Amino acid sequence: MANAHGTADIGLIGLAVMGENLVLNMISHGYTVAVFNRTTSKVDAFVKGRGAGLSVVGTHSPQELVAALKRPRKVMIMVKAGDPVDQVIDELVPLLEPGDILIDGGNEYYPNTTRRTRALKEKGILFVGTGVSGGEEGALKGPSIMPGGNPEAWPAVKPIFQAIAAKVGDGAPCCDWVGPEGAGHFVKMVHNGIEYGDMQLIGEAYWLMKNLLGLSADSLHQVFSRWNKGPLDSYLIEITADIFAYKDPETGRPLVDDILDAAGQKGTGKWTVTNSLDLGVPLTLIAEAVFARCLSAQKTQRVEAAKVLQGPGTKFEGQAEQLISDIESALYASKIVSYAQGYNLMDAMTEEAGWPINKGGVALMWRGGCIIRSAFLGKIKEAYDKQPNLPNLMLDPYFAAELMRCQASWRRVCAAALTHGVPLPAMTSALAYFDGFRSASLPANLLQAQRDYFGAHTYERIDRPRKEFFHTNWTGRGGSTASTTYNR
Repeated sequence: MANAHGTADIGLIGLAVMGENLVLNMISHGYTVAVFNRTTSKVDAFVKGRGAGLSVVGTHSPQELVAALKRPRKVMIMVKAGDPVDQVIDELVPLLEPGDILIDGGNEYYPNTTRRTRALKEKGILFVGTGVSGGEEGALKGPSIMPGGNPEAWPAVKPIFQAIAAKVGDGAPCCDWVGPEGAGHFVKMVHNGIEYGDMQLIGEAYWLMKNLLGLSADSLHQVFSRWNKGPLDSYLIEITADIFAYKDPETGRPLVDDILDAAGQKGTGKWTVTNSLDLGVPLTLIAEAVFARCLSAQKTQRVEAAKVLQGPGTKFEGQAEQLISDIESALYASKIVSYAQGYNLMDAMTEEAGWPINKGGVALMWRGGCIIRSAFLGKIKEAYDKQPNLPNLMLDPYFAAELMRCQASWRRVCAAALTHGVPLPAMTSALAYFDGFRSASLPANLLQAQRDYFGAHTYERIDRPRKEFFHTNWTGRGGSTASTTYNR
């Protein structure tokens, strides 16, 4: 085991799946990496196993790790989010000096990254919180990397990050500086929320074809393979096609048919929805995707409910190929809505925190390496390159035209699902958002009247300037005192 002082370009703590693969990725691009894991037997196993003969420096303590690094020292932390990250930071800080860099590459909630960036800045330590997406394969071959934090650290980490990141088009790396403080982890959080939405939409498309059309796994494999050659070309559509083709080696049956329908989640989707409520952004599709996972987890209750609560029959009388084509369009239109909502959340955070997030740049970072990578993101980058202050993605000429093209199919799909009792929470909520957003008038005038009636919360008038508020004594028994008004 090598142990030369000051020879490693970067250190990494946490040799789980993502950590190991990132180390191998860095080494493959010419970097020497020092590694440490709290369970030091993992260090030995890695150095003698996957890292054998490579430019890796195994260490058995934080002190050894820091001693092995060139100055300014760069240490990437790949441990479980929350308190474990703080514990590692507390161990490392006394061993570092001003100008050294700490990088948290886990799935962290962005306020924690903001807190750490500010606290470490006072000690002269430059902190970076970076989202890393792409799973095991991405970490090894090229992930999407979304760094934020102390901007003084960027010149030092940029060469490494952009070298190991996925490349698209003319070789552009799927990595660039996102913004200060928690901006990198915030963008990764939005990415994960959109990922929840994409996965739920794909699941709904599958469920509709399985239940209304009776498509087998082999037929679904063919449908998704075909879709992956069109506007829906993406990593998630690609792997979905692969999943339907996979047969259980023991039974010979499609494995997907034998997997329990109770979804797990690690909380990043919930963070996105909670943040949208805090900022007053209607993230309806992603919220439904999160709640759909929660409902799926209530498997026992659903099995009992199925014995009591009956719905309509699922016999479909229309043309199967037409419905499959309509579902493709409905999935695409809903996907546009999901990204529009996610980007609106980024706009709100830019206003709230003053983080100048480059939305076209984010689309480029997501075009390769990450779980939501798709050809579709190239069009989003074009939209924001043309109009950096575009208020909603649905108003871009290309996406507006695509929504108009898909609209009739989208409505037919949602109507068929509602008529036949097949739940499409994300797809139908996307259509409801589209209809709400395109409506110059909504029934909130009645809602405001109700609020003023029972709570004197006031209202604005269509024949008066905005921000001028009125209160009516609706019953003749109330007073003239009005409550204060507020949003969110």
